[in-house]
Amino acid sequence: MTMTLQLSPERLYMTVYQDDDEAVAIWRRLGVPQDHIYRFGAKDNFWGPAGDEGPCGPCSELHYYSGDLRKVPRTDDPVRKTSWGPNLHQDFVELYNLVFTQIYHHADGRRTELPKKNIDTGMGLERTLVVLQGVKSVYETDLFKPLIQKAMALSGKEWGIDPDTTRALSIVAEHGRSASFLIGDGVIPGNTGRGYVLRRLIRRGMLFGRQLGLKGPFLPEIAGTASEVMGEAYPE
Repeated sequence: MTMTLQLSPERLYMTVYQDDDEAVAIWRRLGVPQDHIYRFGAKDNFWGPAGDEGPCGPCSELHYYSGDLRKVPRTDDPVRKTSWGPNLHQDFVELYNLVFTQIYHHADGRRTELPKKNIDTGMGLERTLVVLQGVKSVYETDLFKPLIQKAMALSGKEWGIDPDTTRALSIVAEHGRSASFLIGDGVIPGNTGRGYVLRRLIRRGMLFGRQLGLKGPFLPEIAGTASEVMGEAYPE
């Protein structure tokens, strides 16, 4: 991050699970200052299981501070524990998550140690672009901007003026893209499983398109733009 993406180390803050001293020690060995490491409970720094049972574990996240460095509170300022910092302030963007998958959560509530542990990593592409391109939301990045512009052109509505219109434009763009990817993966609308997810995406995209005054088959127009933007990376 600091070398390839050239992100400033002083803007990176780490979060760890509340009693994960090992993660704290590793971040400290890597040169992260103590005041750039925050501890949180299960709500923010414990992942899973995905359903009633399955693998899960504590996690450590990397956050980027996009605010004014001149306004960073002093290390002894109580605000750093209440309303300023990762998971606490709007100027922080979560970029990367490291899930230490080491526990199995059973349906009856028991938790046992996994015989084979792993680290599941994930980095948000659009969130990273938010930081690199200096914008406020994923919908203003190069990956989403053409989709928003297509929705604006089809509806005659403007982004960023009215909150309800802005939300509707973002949903039409996002749901149109998501539906395109699902169909590209061979999913068709249905009543169960992935098919039902696709059906809901299309229906919700159409609903908010109607709120914008769109009529006719407008989601295929969004799908066409999604193909133009993402087709090189995803030929399907």
